[in-house]
Amino acid sequence: MKGRPPGKPSGPSRGGKSGGAGKSGGTGKPGGQDAPGRARGGAKAAQARKSDGAKPARRPQSKPAAKPRSRPETAAAAAPAKAASGKGVTLDVRQYRVGADDDGIRLDRWFQRHLPDVGFNIVSRWSRTGQLRVDGARAAPGDRIAEGQLIRVPPAEPKAAASDKPKRARVIDLTPDEVAFAQEMVIHRDAQAIVINKPPGLATQGGTKTDDHVDKLLDGLMFDLETRPKLVHRLDKDTSGALLIARTSRSAAHFAKAFSSRTARKVYWAIVMGVPSIADGMVELPLAKQPGTGGEKMHVDEAEGLPARSRYRVIERAGNRAAWIELQPYTGRTHQLRVHMAAIGHPIVGDGKYGGKDAFLSGSISRKMHLHARRIRVDHPDGGRIDVKADLPDHFAASLVSLGFDLSAGDLPLDDEIERKVTREDEKKFARQHAKQVRKERRGERRSRGAGDAKGPGRR
Repeated sequence: MKGRPPGKPSGPSRGGKSGGAGKSGGTGKPGGQDAPGRARGGAKAAQARKSDGAKPARRPQSKPAAKPRSRPETAAAAAPAKAASGKGVTLDVRQYRVGADDDGIRLDRWFQRHLPDVGFNIVSRWSRTGQLRVDGARAAPGDRIAEGQLIRVPPAEPKAAASDKPKRARVIDLTPDEVAFAQEMVIHRDAQAIVINKPPGLATQGGTKTDDHVDKLLDGLMFDLETRPKLVHRLDKDTSGALLIARTSRSAAHFAKAFSSRTARKVYWAIVMGVPSIADGMVELPLAKQPGTGGEKMHVDEAEGLPARSRYRVIERAGNRAAWIELQPYTGRTHQLRVHMAAIGHPIVGDGKYGGKDAFLSGSISRKMHLHARRIRVDHPDGGRIDVKADLPDHFAASLVSLGFDLSAGDLPLDDEIERKVTREDEKKFARQHAKQVRKERRGERRSRGAGDAKGPGRR
């Protein structure tokens, strides 16, 4: 029977006495002193009968029965995995090289992009058990990955039949005219970004009773890529001008960080009512949603508003009637520039929402809002900068001409573009900072010497 060693042939055993007892047991001759020998001989006889095919005793029967029982269970457990491998599930460890578009993202985000069928719970379990590795080291779902790293992914797990359904393809529901309109707005395009010149009256995103918007037209801006471009910031519906759009997931993350960290620079042109008394000023007024407007309108709220900063510079003035100004938002609150200019008594021409009836000029000046995103400057994900200017819409350009402004005077240099000579005040400021740093270092030296003197007597 399997699971037991064959019986040993009768003969001398390990000890002399035991050998004698075995011989006595083999002949079957009775003897008083050979009783233990007969017991050992009986066990050997039973073992010999077992090796000859005789029925084994009850006691050793349980051990061989337990061993073969585990083998079919193991085979049965492996069978579904082998069968599932024919349905697109691999039993081999997979390895993936991190591409440039995924540089700096979280590991769980990488799974969402490239292995969407692998849920977060599975990724977490692989991480806890050490099966998920990056460059050979154990990795967690929240770890950041870098371009060129090697991700080790365990074998795919069988999924329910419902997940085998093919994904529904996204339908591009744009007419040829809409595609042509979207592409006519493009004023800059490269491998990572697109900049469009958004016309006034076109919303950036859809909403209630808003069917035409830039987000809908993004399908017409894929060009040579298979991925849909992504919005990274917004312009108000009635604001025209430069709008940056990311073409890849990597550039979208890069531009979003640039806007949140305020390294991206946006320059607006506006015509405002009246002329500010300060030619180059900063407006710092906190803003919040105005109660009772459903969040459609903002207002200055010193108590609960969020910080908001806007800089303005007067380009030219038309007597005391109106001024052409440049605006730079240093924060990104909703309607920030419009609220700030209205708050200091110079609403943007055509902005009846915040300026009321006092926001309109008589004569031939258009009643449309005169706010235009003239320029956008942001670091490029592949190095260098994107620096694009958007032409004015017809109504804005016509108003500048009607008011007698010189169009060539509009593009003022940014602060970091102005070559400044070091003044006497700059030298004094540097000297004060240097002296302050020297004092700090000397105080640190005195503290360290004092601590050493305090420990000295203790050592003695």
